[in-house]
Amino acid sequence: MKKILITGANSYIGTSFESYIKENFTEQYLVDTVDMLDGSWREKSFTGYDSVFHVAGIAHQKETKENAHLYYEVNRDLVIKTAQKAKKEGVKQFIFLSSMSIYGKNTGIITEETPIAPKSHYGKSKVEAEKGIKDLQGTEFQVAILRPPMIYGKGCRGNYQTLVKLALKLPIFPYVKNQRSMLYIENLCEFVRLLVDRGESGLFCPQNGEYSNTSEMVKMIAEAHGKKIRLIKGFGWLIKFFGLFSKTLQKAFGTLIYEQKMGEYPRNYCVKELMASIKE
Repeated sequence: MKKILITGANSYIGTSFESYIKENFTEQYLVDTVDMLDGSWREKSFTGYDSVFHVAGIAHQKETKENAHLYYEVNRDLVIKTAQKAKKEGVKQFIFLSSMSIYGKNTGIITEETPIAPKSHYGKSKVEAEKGIKDLQGTEFQVAILRPPMIYGKGCRGNYQTLVKLALKLPIFPYVKNQRSMLYIENLCEFVRLLVDRGESGLFCPQNGEYSNTSEMVKMIAEAHGKKIRLIKGFGWLIKFFGLFSKTLQKAFGTLIYEQKMGEYPRNYCVKELMASIKE
């Protein structure tokens, strides 16, 4: 039985991963969680755990000059200190949840050659955390870094909830031909489970097996809740124009994808495809 420690209590991803394991793999894995906010993690022994899955971090907050330091204290310093403790106490693997934001792109196609160019404190702090923990990699300590796109699922926060609200309120919605890389929470959980099972290290960009279209996704969300929504063509040029002045519109209606081969480790981690995941 493999023992996994989630560093970050009450987080959406950490809670989802713990539930996924307990519901599907109770005999193969033991999962514990430790709170990273109250400082108790410093007294917690990491000895005996095979893997640490670090999910604690600051996200989905408006960045200001006043809170900028928190991103580096939590999303960088805390990550490095946790990884150092894990290595010192004999943990074999450290899995860090980074972000697609490290590329600093609102639109476009991300390939293996795309440069790292974060524009936000969130993205910059994630990049600096990656650099700090890469130095800890060794034969007895494997470091796995995940850069997922937008994660969605029941109870999640962030941009997906905005789409849900729109789908449930609007009778019509503009049709825009775009593509988005997304990752259903259970697909992420299965991906992490496979990393733990195989003791993997390296850089990973997991995504669903198919790209999403914003307009079609809103329609599917509405249908999953028993609503009908009509997609109206002809607004693409208008959205594209206003998108020049709005990052929110760019994120919602622009194309932002990982090229498919970047998420091909192995394809069987996609336990649910788009329509099935939205219906849940």
